[in-house]
Amino acid sequence: MMGKSILLIEDDVRLGEQIVARLRSEGFEVVWRTEGSLLDPRELDDIALVILDLLLPGIYGLDILRDVRQHTDTPFLILSARDDTHDKVRALRLGADDYMTKPFWPEELIERVRARLRRPAIAWGDTIHVGALRIDLAQHRVEIGDASVELTRVEFELLAALARKPGVVRTRSWLTEHVLDASGEVTERALDPHVSRLRKKLGAAARIETVWGIGYRLSADGER
Repeated sequence: MMGKSILLIEDDVRLGEQIVARLRSEGFEVVWRTEGSLLDPRELDDIALVILDLLLPGIYGLDILRDVRQHTDTPFLILSARDDTHDKVRALRLGADDYMTKPFWPEELIERVRARLRRPAIAWGDTIHVGALRIDLAQHRVEIGDASVELTRVEFELLAALARKPGVVRTRSWLTEHVLDASGEVTERALDPHVSRLRKKLGAAARIETVWGIGYRLSADGER
């Protein structure tokens, strides 16, 4: 895990102790918290995965997830006694990467943790594939099929930010801070012309969808 830890947020002391012991026995480093509170994105720099309970003292687990997803792509595995389909769908739409219900087999939890830790390495590698799009992060190159697409620095960074989490909404404030700030354009309104030009250049290969009042998300051609 390259020195990174797993953050467990679980208020059930007995269950938390069992999870921590099992994860550590498998070689994982674990940080454990028993209360719900919003997370500082900077403290997630050293976290490879968050295992999050929903019913926590202090703040509801999905409120933590919703807030975090404005700032980071750290994988989240929801661990909850709530087995309602609505809760699962809501969690996944807010950006959860997996959802397990209690009670569970410890062996299954370990395998799901391992699966989650493998996938980000692919998503955050040098190349991202979304539908017909191929985005080479190292070379700052975008291709649709065999054709190269010429993008400005801001357009490339905007596309890369959306493509790292296809189907997940990036807020306007997040994009302004992480994409435009380096160019000196620090207002959310300055984002609009870049989005417009990028849409024209991508054509039918991918759709940058506007989620009114929130931000944008990327969908590959043919996805709904």
